[in-house]
Order: sequence, then C-alpha cells, then structure tokens
Amino acid sequence: MRMLARNDSLVTEFILAGLTDRPELQQPLFYLFLIIYIVTMVGNLGLIVLIGINCHLHNPMYYFLFNVSFIDLCYSSVFTPKMLMNFVSKKNIISYIGCMTQLFFFLFFVISECYMLTLMAYDRYVSICNPLLYKVTISHEMCSVLTLAAYAMGFAGATVHTGYMLKLTFCNANIINHYLCDILPLLQLSCTSTYVNEVVVLIVVGINITIPSLTILISYSFILISILHIRSTQGRSKAFSTCSSHIIAISLFFVSATFMYLKYSSRESMDQGKVSSIFYTNVGPMLNPLIYSLRNKDVKVALRKALIKIQRRNIF
Repeated sequence: MRMLARNDSLVTEFILAGLTDRPELQQPLFYLFLIIYIVTMVGNLGLIVLIGINCHLHNPMYYFLFNVSFIDLCYSSVFTPKMLMNFVSKKNIISYIGCMTQLFFFLFFVISECYMLTLMAYDRYVSICNPLLYKVTISHEMCSVLTLAAYAMGFAGATVHTGYMLKLTFCNANIINHYLCDILPLLQLSCTSTYVNEVVVLIVVGINITIPSLTILISYSFILISILHIRSTQGRSKAFSTCSSHIIAISLFFVSATFMYLKYSSRESMDQGKVSSIFYTNVGPMLNPLIYSLRNKDVKVALRKALIKIQRRNIF
C-alpha cells in the first residue's frame, strides 16, 4: 500500500463482505445462488438462441427481448462469480481496479436494462394503440437507433458514476458491505467528502428511474384504455396476456432498484438494500426468460418446434 502524509494508507484492494456473515448459511446459499446462476445462464442464452434461429420471432418485440436477455446474461456474469466465491472463501478480495471495473459494467448493464424495458413498453403501446402505424413507427432502423440510445444512456450513466468514484480517496477501511462493488457501499468507505457523489446519485439515478418509470406508466395507461375499448373478449385477453408478463418483469426490477438507491445509505438501510438488490441482480434475470416464455404463445410454439427438430435429429 502507498503511504499518505498523514500516516493513513491508500486502499489498493477491497474485501467484499457478502450477503451474510453467518457460517451455517454459507454452504446452502452457495448452492442456492449457483442454481440461480445456472438457470439464468441457460434461460437467457436459450431465449437468445431461440429468437436468433426462429424467423417468426424476428420482429421489434422480440428484438428488444433479445437485448434484455443479452443484458441479463452479461450483468449476472459481472458479479455472480465473485458472489459465489464469498460463500466458500474466508476473504473475498477484489483489487481497486477490479472493483471499479465491476462497478462500471454493472451500472452500464443495469441502466441499459432500464431503458430496454422502457422500449418494450413503448413497443407494446404502439402495437396496441396504433397498430396501423406499427411497422412504420417501429421499423428495423428505428429499433436499432432506440437500442443504441439505450446502451448510450447506460454508458453515460456508468461513466459519470465511475468517474466520480475514481476521484474519491479510500483510506484504511476496505470492507464493502455488499456482495458486489456498488455505489452506496463504496461511498461509506471514502475518507474524503462524498457530497458531490451523493448529488450525482440523486440526479443520475433519479433520471434513470423517473424517465423510464413515467414512460412505462404513461404507455400502459394508454394501453389499458385501448384494451378496455376492445369489444372482442379474445382480443382483450390476448392483449392483457401480452402485457402482463412485461408488467411483472418491470415491477420486479424497478421496485427493488428504487428501494436500493433512493434510500438513505445508513448501515441498516444498506443491509435491507443488500437483500432487496437480490431481486433485480439475481432473481429478475433468472425469472425474465421464464416469464416471457411461459406466458408467451409465440415463444412456446417456437420452443416446441425447436425441441421437435432436436428429437428428430437424435432419432436419425
């Protein structure tokens, strides 16, 4: 460690405290989160492959779903291996550079998912409320532009947060009260003023939660009004079925993220936030493929066809 003039030492590595320090829970939690990670990888990778090889799923709705699965696949891999190590090792050490890298990519994928879920809501709004203009409004070119914009917002948010985090000085205290390098647990360890960082959190996180939330709320308000005007019971049921899976995924993601980032960062709230963060870091990415596949007729048909093809190849 490099020494400072006031006999404090600059932190060159951090220790991730993990989810809990209770020894009897370490092994059960290891197997639980290992299973969650495997299901997440298989589910999201399977959905990506299924959408990629099935021409019937090559439309804007599944294009955005493809990107959501890709993001879930990536950001689960950013922190889960380290999280699993924490359950089986006495000290889960991560270097300063490794911690900042993990922070950047975690924020990049999380913020990108906020806007990708928003795009899915906008896609459903246009599909149900303006079906005649759907192909013109949500063209392939527009899908590409909107997707790049979502990733650009993720990159901008991650760059701002990580850039201001790099300006802080960490002395002596190096135990992060979390299972990953996240903004609020890191701010608690700084030995310099975090006022600017806290303002940045309120502004950037506020924007990245408020804008998507309002867009989704407005989109689904118009969708609900349109659905109630559908005379056909079958048509109304189909519209509700299409939107319900998306609403479940959105609620799970935004409620837990809001609880984590917009609460005061005391130790008690951090412990609560650490538990709530499991829902958008672990549970959400695992459930998304199941929610979208089990409640989606097109995906179920495509999956059935793919399984039949695999069975035929095995027979012959």
